[in-house]
Amino acid sequence: MTASRTPTTAEELRGVGLRVTAARVALLETVRHGDHLDVETIASGVRDRVGHISVQAVYEALHALTAAGLVRRIEPPGSPARFEGRVGDNHHHLVCRSCGVVVDVDCAVGHAPCLTAADDRGFSIDEAEVIYWGLCPDCSSAATAAS
Repeated sequence: MTASRTPTTAEELRGVGLRVTAARVALLETVRHGDHLDVETIASGVRDRVGHISVQAVYEALHALTAAGLVRRIEPPGSPARFEGRVGDNHHHLVCRSCGVVVDVDCAVGHAPCLTAADDRGFSIDEAEVIYWGLCPDCSSAATAAS
């Protein structure tokens, strides 16, 4: 019996029908090694890996990777779009109202889509997006200390 090997980033790109470029490989790896990154942070990470890349090229690559299901875009209200490599598991997010940190939280209850709509209005629901808001431990401690 042979152990299954993890596909390379290039193989994943080919597997979803995308052309493999150094910039796309660097971008996907930057997103996966980051934590809910914004576009500027992703662009900086890609530049560290491959040199110059325009912000427009980053947006175009993120759009293609998101459409292909390799990257997930989240956009909490009042925050710039952020991107993550954790896809396909219907997880949710915690957002700090003070510092804006975003962290993953597993599904609230049961199986996808986690929450059952009171009236699905004929939709075939396959995902629920939940954002929990509050204060992260650091900001909560600072608020308590300031009181």
